[in-house]
Amino acid sequence: HNSGVIHTGVYYTPGSLKAKLCVEGADLAYQYCEEENIPYKKCGKLIVAVKEDELPNLQALYERGLQNGVKDMRMIEGKEIQDIEPYCKGIKAIHCPYTGIVDWGQVARTYAKNVEQRGGVVLTEHSVIDFSYHQGTRDAAASADGSNTHVAVHSADKESVLARHVITCCGAYSDRIAAKSGCNRDPRIVPFRGEYLILKPNRCNLVRGNIYPVPNPRFPFLGVHFTPRMDGSVWLGPNAVLALSREGYNKTDINLRDVSEFALSRGLRKLAVKHIGFGLDEMYRSVNLKAQVELLRAYIPDISVADVTRGPTGVRAQALDEAGNLVDDFVFDTGSGQLGDHMLHVRNAPSPGATSSLSIAKMIVEKAETSWPSLTAGAALSR
Repeated sequence: HNSGVIHTGVYYTPGSLKAKLCVEGADLAYQYCEEENIPYKKCGKLIVAVKEDELPNLQALYERGLQNGVKDMRMIEGKEIQDIEPYCKGIKAIHCPYTGIVDWGQVARTYAKNVEQRGGVVLTEHSVIDFSYHQGTRDAAASADGSNTHVAVHSADKESVLARHVITCCGAYSDRIAAKSGCNRDPRIVPFRGEYLILKPNRCNLVRGNIYPVPNPRFPFLGVHFTPRMDGSVWLGPNAVLALSREGYNKTDINLRDVSEFALSRGLRKLAVKHIGFGLDEMYRSVNLKAQVELLRAYIPDISVADVTRGPTGVRAQALDEAGNLVDDFVFDTGSGQLGDHMLHVRNAPSPGATSSLSIAKMIVEKAETSWPSLTAGAALSR
């Protein structure tokens, strides 16, 4: 369900963890793909201003990119835009040639293969329902540091897993899982469904690389864009509409427990009030294909409704604080009591999480080794 882009760190606040991890993560991603023979393409990205009033924001974005150390970035205009994207119309644009595309599904499967090659086990369809703390474990691995403690990870219908320590990174369920070791439920996860259109194969020649809008700082999401894929297709979008299930990939996916939690969320109510116009527009474009295509035509006027079909969807696990603000950086938590002493929750790993995944992993290892010094002594975490 991932867009497949390797981002370069243009958008993020200079000095923030997001900016640092994205810039480092892009380098690590390309290096990893080379080492594992995973195909990728550095097809570049244009961030295009189509109106005069977007130019100040474009310039501010360019300055951010410079501060973040984005590689090979430059400002272009006029004919230079058409040299890169012949069908794209714009006044001025940021060109990021280091931006690329990859099949992140293949990358994730290769991560799993690496775990297994190093003696790990990957369990799927093994949903977690609870954790419990125990002393006097009989499990040798769990007591390798000389302690007699372990955490039991309980599944709904599978055998429990024993561990000295547990790291969770549960995306759309991260608030629920963190609460099971005594963490506060805030920030809460609210799922937003992103719906893509797909260019018909005979019109994919209209797009060479990634084409993005200048983000409007008044709105919470980036806006629709053009994304080429490794298979040669081109995705258009996504929009952002509230999903009625944490795994609400379809409009008809409704989970009553999730809906009741959303209804009781003070933060979501405040967000809805602040951005009601944006939300209604997104819902309208979700059902009206022509309205969504009109947004895209601002960048490539040759696109028509006849050139697109409805495509895949993804769900963004958006962390939201009690004041209705989107939590835009990483959130780590542990919990309370003895159970909390043995747990580390990654509660928010915001976009671009895939690009940053290897740099995020390095940071998690460092946090784990700081929290649990015995891991370093036993070389329990492999880099």
